[in-house]
Amino acid sequence: MTFWHTLFPAAFPLLAISHFVALLSPGPDFFLLTGYAIRFRISGSIGICAGIATGNALYILLAIFGWSELRQAPHLFAIVELLGAAYLLWIGFRLCRSQPDGVMLNGVTVKHPSFPKQYMLGLASSFLNPKNALFYLTLMTALLGADVTLLQQAMCGIWMVSVVFWWDLLVVSVIGLSQIQYQLKKSIYIVERVAGSFLMGFAGVIVWQFFNITP
Repeated sequence: MTFWHTLFPAAFPLLAISHFVALLSPGPDFFLLTGYAIRFRISGSIGICAGIATGNALYILLAIFGWSELRQAPHLFAIVELLGAAYLLWIGFRLCRSQPDGVMLNGVTVKHPSFPKQYMLGLASSFLNPKNALFYLTLMTALLGADVTLLQQAMCGIWMVSVVFWWDLLVVSVIGLSQIQYQLKKSIYIVERVAGSFLMGFAGVIVWQFFNITP
């Protein structure tokens, strides 16, 4: 067995591609991130990137060390679902109330949220999304197979968390470019309202699925 195969399982390329393709699909984390990056640039959203990456890391750890057992506790999973829906509704409502003010000529607000606040926003968005749990459970179990080692799972987890963080950072960096900010200046509040509407829509889907699945 080569050093590469000691660190990474044979299914790693498929896992990496599947994970990145899923990352390209806009979800609650994406719309939260872009909503803040458009108004606050990288300084007001880098903490959200870190929080989202941490939330993904927590779900990967749960997938490795026994989320399948926790998934059998329907009441616990239901609480996570409803908390996630409530959180998305709250963030979405705040973004939908965005007004065309508070933005300077270069597209930067006078004051941006503190790093701890950004971090908690990103962490809550990621960890309170039950779809992340099911996604990582599928990747870390069904895709990798039963013969995967703990070291290989850990390396796959580190890879995916790193990709999440650096991809999100790239997104906010591009949005923070002066040229992009200049083009978005007059429509920032509209984009924020659209992002908020999507977040509230995601929350509605979670609630609808919950009441249609729960007996």
